[in-house]
Amino acid sequence: MTTTTTFVAAPAGAAGHPFPREVAESAGIPFRPGLAELRAAAEYVRGARHSLAAWLRDLVADDAAAAEIARRSYWHPNGFAKILLHTGVESGFRIRLHVWPAADVVSPGESNPHSHRWEFASYVLAGTGMHTVEFAETAEGGKPYRRYRYGTDPADPAALVADGAVRLKRLGVPHIRGGDVYTCGTSVVHTVRPVDAGLTATVVVQGPRRTPTTVVYCEPGESDDQPNGDLSADDFKNLVGAVLAGLGTEVAS
Repeated sequence: MTTTTTFVAAPAGAAGHPFPREVAESAGIPFRPGLAELRAAAEYVRGARHSLAAWLRDLVADDAAAAEIARRSYWHPNGFAKILLHTGVESGFRIRLHVWPAADVVSPGESNPHSHRWEFASYVLAGTGMHTVEFAETAEGGKPYRRYRYGTDPADPAALVADGAVRLKRLGVPHIRGGDVYTCGTSVVHTVRPVDAGLTATVVVQGPRRTPTTVVYCEPGESDDQPNGDLSADDFKNLVGAVLAGLGTEVAS
C-alpha cells in the first residue's frame, strides 16, 4: 500500500511555491521520516539555495503568508528567532528557519542542555557555524543541574515540570561549520550557540514527534520561567531580508 504525504504550505500567493514539496520528494520522505531521510532533505536544501531563496522571497512578499508564519513562530528567550516556514500534516515533516541576528556579543543560543521530542537535520545556511556541547547524566563528577520535563502538563504543554536534581558530564564539543549539514536524534542532550556574533541562520528539516516529553536542564538558582516572545510579521520579513542580503549575489533574483 502506498501512503501519500499531505503538505500544508503557507497561505495565499506563496502557497503554490513548489520548494517544500521538492525538498520532501527529493529525499523520498515517507509517512514518518527518520534521520536518513531528514539528512537527505537537508542536503537537498544545501544544493538548492537558489530555489530556497526564491521561496523565501515569495513568503516575504506575501502579507498573508508572513502573518501566518509569524503567528506560529517566536523569539527564543536568548534572542534568536525560531520560524516555522512549512508543515506537512500527516508526516510531521516541517521546515524551520532559525535566525540569530548580528549583535555586539555572541548569542548564548540554546544555553540550557536539552533534548528534543523529534529528530532533525540542520543546514547552516549563513554564518561561520555553530558550537555545540553534548551531555549525559552521570552519578559522579560533572556539574549539578535541575532536571525538568517539557510537555508533561496537559494544561500548559510549554511548562517545565521539575524532575529532580542530577549531574551532567560533557561527552563532546562538536563544531558545525557554515555550509555543513548535521543531524540530531531524540537521545542527544546538547547546547547550541553561534560561533561568533555575526548573522547566523540554519534551515532545520524536522521529523514527527517521537516521544511525549523531553528534558531541559537548568543550573541551580537559574529560573525555569523562560517565556518565548512574540514574533511579528515585520520581524519575519526583516529577518529573512537580512538572511537573503547576507547570502549575496549567489542567490540574487
